[in-house]
Order: sequence, then C-alpha cells, then structure tokens
Amino acid sequence: MNLIEGGENLHLDFKFAVNDSKKIARTLSAFANTSGGILLIGVKDNGKIAGVRSDEELYMIQSASEMHTKPVVEYSSRKYHIEGKQVLEISVKKSVHRPHLAPDENGRMSAFIRVGDQNFKANRIIIRVWKKEKSEIGVKISYNKPEKLLLDYLNENPSVTFSKFRKMAKINPYYAEKILADFISLKLIETIISDNQTAYKLIEK
Repeated sequence: MNLIEGGENLHLDFKFAVNDSKKIARTLSAFANTSGGILLIGVKDNGKIAGVRSDEELYMIQSASEMHTKPVVEYSSRKYHIEGKQVLEISVKKSVHRPHLAPDENGRMSAFIRVGDQNFKANRIIIRVWKKEKSEIGVKISYNKPEKLLLDYLNENPSVTFSKFRKMAKINPYYAEKILADFISLKLIETIISDNQTAYKLIEK
C-alpha cells in the first residue's frame, strides 16, 4: 500500500492487467536498462486495486521475459493479498548486461529506458555510453574545435539537441554521436528526454 500511495514513478509502474506480453517486455527492458523497478499488476493507474488471476499473469510475464527480451531480463515475483484481491509484484534489478532489447510498436527490437513514469526508446548515443561503461579501454577525448564549441554553447544556453550540435559543428553524425557519448561517459553533460525531444545539458557541479 505504501508503494501504491506513492504513485507511478521512475521505479514503479502500475498495470491493470497483462494482455500484451510485448508491451510488458518494453517495461522490463526499461527497468533493467535504467535503475531497476517494480511492476505492480492488478493496480489501476489511479492506484485502485483491481486484482489479478496470478497464474495467467505470471505466464504472460514469463513470456515477455523469455520470448521478447534480448538478452533475457531476469525478475523476481511476489504475491500480495489486499482487500480480498491479489496483486502481483514483478521486481527487476538494474542490469550489468544492458542494453536489453524488446520489440517496439513496429516489432523492431530496441532498447528502452525509464524516464519519470514513462518508457522511451534509447537512442544510439545512450547505447554508445552503455558500451563504453563495459569497455576496459576508457574514454579518450581530443579537445578540438567541435568539442570546444559544444561546451561553449552549453555554457551560454540551457541545452542543445543532437541535430543542432551537428549542424553548428558541421560534422558528420558519427563524430557528433561520439563526442556526446564521450562527454556523457565523463559526466560532463547529461541527457534530457521528453515526449517532444532529446537534448543535452551541462551537469552542474
């Protein structure tokens, strides 16, 4: 009940029922790729308890994990009996094997991340950062004109999009992605994701 009262957030998602294992796979992917989380099944968006038939729901979760996430997202489950109804808790830990992929709305395997109470597709820059985290080579930056331009711009402006930075610096997409991924890995800048766009800003020290 304490979880439910807090409402949906970065680490908590409510589901009235599970009727689409691919959609659930996206939530499993997002939790594993971000910082872990809990999925409460049998709870409406407004926090009211609806209850579940746990055997069917558990089968759908198992299907979502084993058939629709790659690599498979591990989870643990627990049942609660509240107000005469059963709520199923699915707990996912942050994974060291990210990115975990799941099918998007078009069936294309993609990595998802959790932002607030929503799941978003991870772009290629975020995936580059994850790969750098697992690399033993480290991050090497050449401080050239594009790198200086990016930091100077962000010192004067709140954020910049990928396309704006690439056009300002007059560089190809691959080089622009590398610069942004390197700066994120070094915790100089961070990613801001919303419904409208993805942008980058300096991390305040």
